[in-house]
Amino acid sequence: MTALTWEAPHKAPRRTGTIDHPLTHDPQKQAPMTTPATEPIRSATPDFSTAGAPASRQNRTRDMQLIPEALARAHMHERRREADAERQAARLIAARRMQRRAERVSLRARRALAMAVMN
Repeated sequence: MTALTWEAPHKAPRRTGTIDHPLTHDPQKQAPMTTPATEPIRSATPDFSTAGAPASRQNRTRDMQLIPEALARAHMHERRREADAERQAARLIAARRMQRRAERVSLRARRALAMAVMN
């Protein structure tokens, strides 16, 4: 009879995450990114730090909540600009109308003066 030996289950070595399959999606639990030693100094962005991750998430959330307000403000600004342009166009039309009227009155007055001189 052969002796059966019991071996402890082999523990798989802990894998590091990849870009496509990170170990965790939580930025606070991820290892900070470091630049390789072969890279020249100041050739890349500075080392990644997760110290401000909650603050940046908070700011992003606040920014997301303020988007409708910013959109409304931009919409009102655009409507105000359109209204100003319409008012300016209406003023220009009225000015041209008054100018034509003044020219007609001037011609009438010249005709009347010419008729008065002739008689």
